[in-house]
Amino acid sequence: MLLTYLKVFLTGGIICLIGQILINKTKMTSARILVTFMVAGVLLEGIGVYQYIVDFGKAGATIPIVGFGRTLARGVIKEVSTKGVLGILTGGLTATTAGIAASVIFSFFVALIFRSKTKHS
Repeated sequence: MLLTYLKVFLTGGIICLIGQILINKTKMTSARILVTFMVAGVLLEGIGVYQYIVDFGKAGATIPIVGFGRTLARGVIKEVSTKGVLGILTGGLTATTAGIAASVIFSFFVALIFRSKTKHS
C-alpha cells in the first residue's frame, strides 16, 4: 500500500514539476499551460500511452488536468465507435459530465459562502 501511495505521489509530482518548469522557463501564460496539459492528455490517450501512466500512477495521473484531457479523448473514442461521427461532438461531454457538474455546483456554494475581493497590485 505504501508503494501505491509513492507511485501516485511520484506521478502527480512529475506532472506538477513539468508545469513548474513551463512556468519558470517559458513565457507561457497559465491558460496556455492548462491547454497544453489537456491536449497532451488527449494525444497520449489517442496513441495509447496514457493508460500505462494511469496503470502506474493511478489517481496521480487521473486527477490533474492531463487526466481530464484523457477522459475527453476516451469519451470521444467510445462514442465514435457506437454512434459514428456524431460521437465526436457528444463523446467528450458525455464522459466528463459528472466532473463538470460537480465543479459548477461546488463553485456556486463557495460563491454563496465567501465574498470575492478585487486584487490590488
